[in-house]
Amino acid sequence: MVAHSKVEADNAVADRRSQHLEASVPERSQIQPVRALHHNPGRAIPASLLSDTHFRTFRSHADFNLITKTSSMLDMCGFYWGPMNVKVAHDKLNSEPVGTFLIRDSRQKNCFFAISVKTVSETVCILISYQAGKFSLDGSKESFNCLFQLVEHYMASPKKMLLFPLRKVRLRPLQELCRKSILTTFGRQNLDSIPLNRVLKDYLKSFPFQI
Repeated sequence: MVAHSKVEADNAVADRRSQHLEASVPERSQIQPVRALHHNPGRAIPASLLSDTHFRTFRSHADFNLITKTSSMLDMCGFYWGPMNVKVAHDKLNSEPVGTFLIRDSRQKNCFFAISVKTVSETVCILISYQAGKFSLDGSKESFNCLFQLVEHYMASPKKMLLFPLRKVRLRPLQELCRKSILTTFGRQNLDSIPLNRVLKDYLKSFPFQI
């Protein structure tokens, strides 16, 4: 059942995200749309999505692969809201507890994603910078190989800037809660040592973060 659900989820993720991503192949001057990720290449992108999302083109396959993987995991995390402008994001967070946050697409041309978070004084937007394979919050010198490592870091920080991810569906599936519990107990670096079959290990590794 887990394997079947994972396959369906992966297909849905690929179908949605590939509508927004384009790759620039370094050896060619023309920009080529990604077709391998998506089952319906003729589907048009709604104008409403184009107005709120900006995915710049890529100059290396490594960057393209990392952002594509990050986008797939974002769709699985539950607190990624996709294309959303600042006002809508703030409206969703204004009535939430301090420290509640969400991730959304950035409309800035030099950024892929942004974090909106409710602070003591106001709700703010923080751009997530991506340079040379590293993610960082705009203005911060700390960088991370993975966007979710960045989120985990700031959730664990003594400053408690990020506390509660605002999920689209607040009641989480039992299998996600079990995965989080296993990762909290064993740590993502020890997943291979857990006596589980390959399908379950693949599910744990598909989102190996304690968020």
